[in-house]
Amino acid sequence: MKIELTEVLWIDQYQKLSLADLSKMSGLSEVELSELVDCGAIVPVNTDSAEWIFDAGCLVVAKTACRLRNDFELDTQGLSVALTLITRIHNLETQLHDLRTQLPGRIFSTS
Repeated sequence: MKIELTEVLWIDQYQKLSLADLSKMSGLSEVELSELVDCGAIVPVNTDSAEWIFDAGCLVVAKTACRLRNDFELDTQGLSVALTLITRIHNLETQLHDLRTQLPGRIFSTS
């Protein structure tokens, strides 16, 4: 029997993370995270400050980037493009769901 371990991390949605915290929790190096910030894939709360602070949502993006890097051997430019596309798809799916709920008396399949 094969047992697979899964890491679970519970954080408050209002929690703020430093660059070092985000690096430690995501599996990406501080350099990789800085490059993703430069590309606009991850946006700190305080873009004008010398020490960046990130909200908890950035951890989800950073962990996704780490999985993409490991699975597909993407560089930071490739990660930036992939993350942008994933975010765009998520936004479009949300818009589609919202539009479907506005149609009265119709049942739509979600697949």
